Amino acid sequence: MLLYIHIPFCDSKCSYCAFNSYVDKFHLKEKYLKALLIQLDFELKRFDANVQTIESIFIGGGTPSTVSPHLYKPIFQLINPYLQDDIEITSEANPNSATNEWLKGMFELGVNRISFGVQSFDREKLKLLNRAHQSQDAKNAIINAKEIGYKNISLDLIYATLGDTKELLEHDLETAFSLPINHLSAYALTIEEGTPFESKPYMSKETLKLTTWLFKEIEKSGFKQYEISNFGKYKSTHNLGYWKYKDYIGLGSGAVGKLSLQRFYPTTIVEDYISNPLDIRTEELTLEDKKIEQIFLGLRSCVGIDYDILNDQEQKRAEILVDEKKLLLKNGRLYNDEYLLADEIALFLSS
Repeated sequence: MLLYIHIPFCDSKCSYCAFNSYVDKFHLKEKYLKALLIQLDFELKRFDANVQTIESIFIGGGTPSTVSPHLYKPIFQLINPYLQDDIEITSEANPNSATNEWLKGMFELGVNRISFGVQSFDREKLKLLNRAHQSQDAKNAIINAKEIGYKNISLDLIYATLGDTKELLEHDLETAFSLPINHLSAYALTIEEGTPFESKPYMSKETLKLTTWLFKEIEKSGFKQYEISNFGKYKSTHNLGYWKYKDYIGLGSGAVGKLSLQRFYPTTIVEDYISNPLDIRTEELTLEDKKIEQIFLGLRSCVGIDYDILNDQEQKRAEILVDEKKLLLKNGRLYNDEYLLADEIALFLSS
């Protein structure tokens, strides 16, 4: 099983962000981390952690680097008996708050992978996205992480933003690959409800031509694409766990967990979560729900689909796609190497 820990505190609210995160609730950090412990103890029992080991951990947000390492320590003490050998433990971080002290503290707790929310190295684009850091902050943080001893370092870039040009994106990639990273996530800017960009839909400017070019440029640097938004000289264990439809504990306000055919939703209101971290809504999934999700996830990643989960009609449609070389059938699994067409293929299979 996987473990996701949600930290809802942010030092600034990005113009595109729809995640459960806040810039005005820092006074609740200690109480929130204590509430996480209560839910974690409950979830370890629900997921039968004495039988299952924790394969990977991802601390996301929000901005995990706004929380001091000593506040995370009780969580790491509680989960220590359940950790798989050679576990991948990732924390997201913002360049401006991932100080040398913070990076060292997290490394001492056992975090061995850092994912930096860089988004761009262009000053004007960072300002447009309302990022709180400058280009040099990102470079310094990444170099510091490497010197401290982090084995795996990733960074996020955003594309399809108003004003993006090949020249700008080339500069972002050149700068990224000049740094000691071995993984990169590239996300198209999407306009979400409830964000400052909701009233500015023109801020998103994605074209298939530019996206295709960008993905090819990333792969030219030896970063192999293994799902729709992720490229690396290695594949993140945690990322792949979701695509493989593994069970995962979702810890924190606004997180989501999954165990077999149940999905769990802790309350999104931070104050309510602190008052009762076990106020968790349960959604019952059907086998058909599971199959549809496996199809969409498998086609958007290198995981693929087990041919046998498809019904007769779906298998006939799959065979058409195999004949047209739009899917590859290998060892009983269907694979798609055109991730940008994944949803269209999935809809054709499931129609």
